[in-house]
Amino acid sequence: MCAMCSHKCAGKIAMAIVIIISLFVVVKIVKDMKEFKYIGDNAVRNSITVAGKGELMVKPDVANISFSITAEDMDVSKASDVVNKKIAEVVANLKANGVSEKDIKTTDYNIYPRYDYLKDTSMYYSGKQVLAAYVVTQGIELKIRDLSKTGKIITELGKLKVTNMSGLTFTNDKYDDLVKQARETAIVQARAEAKKLAKSLDVDLGEIISFSDNNNSPTYYARDMMKVSAAGMAPQEAVIPTGENKIVSNVSITYEIK
Repeated sequence: MCAMCSHKCAGKIAMAIVIIISLFVVVKIVKDMKEFKYIGDNAVRNSITVAGKGELMVKPDVANISFSITAEDMDVSKASDVVNKKIAEVVANLKANGVSEKDIKTTDYNIYPRYDYLKDTSMYYSGKQVLAAYVVTQGIELKIRDLSKTGKIITELGKLKVTNMSGLTFTNDKYDDLVKQARETAIVQARAEAKKLAKSLDVDLGEIISFSDNNNSPTYYARDMMKVSAAGMAPQEAVIPTGENKIVSNVSITYEIK
């Protein structure tokens, strides 16, 4: 046999070997795909989805409120001193009413210039900005745990002339634990519904495919907490009903069915 024929024969044999190996690899991959599930498997599975709702009605045990102390002066240090003295006075008053120091928190502290616009009466559309004062503002967030004192504390803050009092909300100190209770109730309800539905359909429940939950707790706000008479006198003690908070958890569970 000539050298050229031997070379062609060897090439054909090598090509045949490559084809056989490739077919073997493809068959092995297909077999593995059939035997094992993998991440991202989008195979359609029969399933049912059920919903459950858990609801708790609880009396709030914490009141939150925010306010600020503001002073202005051409001298920044003087304005800061006024704010510091007023803050010390407010904190002393709050402590006297049973508020713990850990529940009095500064949320912001700002210093900025305030300008007045002086119009030139001799010319239309003419004027200039003139520095009027430097404004110092300190924001405070307050947590009241003895709700029976909420009205008194709010009234006395008004007498101390705090500014921007707002955001009175009644919440629960262990809110997360209450949410868990509501969620557990919702899950139990959803499971019971799933079993009932599976029985009606004459199927068996498999593994959980997906789960989602959503909780919502509406907040009640106190109104008219800073009524001051026309004469500028201090307000009468505020009457603040606390009501109840509704904590709701809605869950959705999808089960595979067999």
